[in-house]
Amino acid sequence: MREPLLAIDQLSIAFRQRGETRTVVSDLSLQIAAGETLALVGESGSGKSVTALSVLRLLPSPPVIWPTGDIRFHGQSLLNADEQTLRGIRGNRIAMIFQEPMVSLNPLHNLEKQLYEVLSLHRGMRREAARGEILDCLDRVGIRNAAGRLADYPHQLSGGERQRVMIAMALLTRPELLIADEPTTALDVSVQAQILQLLRELREELNMSMLFITHNLSIVRKLADNVAVMQNGRCVEQNRANALMNAPTHPYTRRLLDSEPTGDPIPLDPTLPPLLNVSDLRVAFPIRKGILRRVIDHNPVVKGLSFSLRPGETLGLVGESGSGKSTTGLALLRLITSQGNIEFDGQSLQGKSRRQLLPIRHRIQVVFQDPNSSLNPRLNVQQIIEEGLRVHQPSLSAAEREQTVIRVMGEVGLDADTRHRYPAEFSGGQRQRIAIARALILTPQLIILDEPTSSLDKTVQAQILALLKSLQQKHRLAYIFISHDLRVVRSLCHQVIVLRQGEVVEQGECQRVFAAPEQAYTRQLLALS
Repeated sequence: MREPLLAIDQLSIAFRQRGETRTVVSDLSLQIAAGETLALVGESGSGKSVTALSVLRLLPSPPVIWPTGDIRFHGQSLLNADEQTLRGIRGNRIAMIFQEPMVSLNPLHNLEKQLYEVLSLHRGMRREAARGEILDCLDRVGIRNAAGRLADYPHQLSGGERQRVMIAMALLTRPELLIADEPTTALDVSVQAQILQLLRELREELNMSMLFITHNLSIVRKLADNVAVMQNGRCVEQNRANALMNAPTHPYTRRLLDSEPTGDPIPLDPTLPPLLNVSDLRVAFPIRKGILRRVIDHNPVVKGLSFSLRPGETLGLVGESGSGKSTTGLALLRLITSQGNIEFDGQSLQGKSRRQLLPIRHRIQVVFQDPNSSLNPRLNVQQIIEEGLRVHQPSLSAAEREQTVIRVMGEVGLDADTRHRYPAEFSGGQRQRIAIARALILTPQLIILDEPTSSLDKTVQAQILALLKSLQQKHRLAYIFISHDLRVVRSLCHQVIVLRQGEVVEQGECQRVFAAPEQAYTRQLLALS
């Protein structure tokens, strides 16, 4: 029997702090053969990412320890390898795509510098030769106008574009084993299909193996040879992908497969007047050149968007990464300059100064895509959630703020006793609940939700969607829901706008658009979802 490329044998992972040891993974055994893809699935906090990081020894030791078991690559122990051996393997023979691209990319360096660094360190290439390979790889992962984007910095890219750059960075080294931790989380369905096809091609071309961590079970069907399901740090089921997806034996696996978004939006009162009216919204970013960085032109990213939104209603904004969805949200929040008219509760927001907007700010809140980036790691949950109260209701005492935080944490399903912990001590789903609580504490009328469920596994996603619906019904909240997951949009939204490169492709009542899309692009998105 051939030796596996990667073998994880009876592995346990624990955190040792203040004299206490907490085990997070117990007796895990996995094998990946050359050219094979193993999908590791399970809820947030089940031990998937900790396992992946342990393969390359990227966790700090201490506090992380491995009480039992071993990880072997080509028969060589990685847990017992010295640092020099690991440096020869990391990035060269085993590459990793991390879950959070904004955290992983250096905000001070442009794309060309970061990608060239990979080729320079791992393949010894000179800049001239590397540039061609960089452009080819960026083109293959779906970055439009790659040559024109090399000078861009990470903050100038959309979430999906940053994820594609991370994938390109990992693939440049042509590794034997690629560890992909939720690599398609921030990608729309069309780019996701493109990336999956690219990974399949590279697997065949390089005989590359993959450890693919995901909560998207439709990806497992398309990509994986084998599947291992984790729950609370243990592998509860492991089988060939087709066998497991068609006939799961463990109750937890069956629950995962049954967690696809279902249901309809909450009933809407059509007699209510609009809360938000948007007319001919346009956003264009300046193009600067020369030593003095003079503006020579503008790049239009949102072109003539119009809609109205009632209290208790949800509008879905869908489209490819870079289509202008998040830019629209920032324009509505008045965080970037735009043209056109934005009218909120009878007041025009265009032309107002920061001081004039302050009394309105608490009524329009936002939940960002990535709770890791949007939550301050140096503040505890109490401080994070109450921050808005300190700004907008400074007359409240510390005791009153604390009681309000306790109430809101209960509303979003968080244990109030955990309010003195820090974001790093929570799972992804819990962090997103903290972000929702922070928005909710100011009793807003409109919440802009920018991909709030994209980084969550299916069971937690279902819980967050149920939470959003219940909060909407209780407080008559209006939502603008930015997403690339059309199943989620269908279960939550009353109306939908399909964007492509800043232009409205299709717009209307959600059920009508999903049942009978008029445009070919909309039909393509629905076919891929």
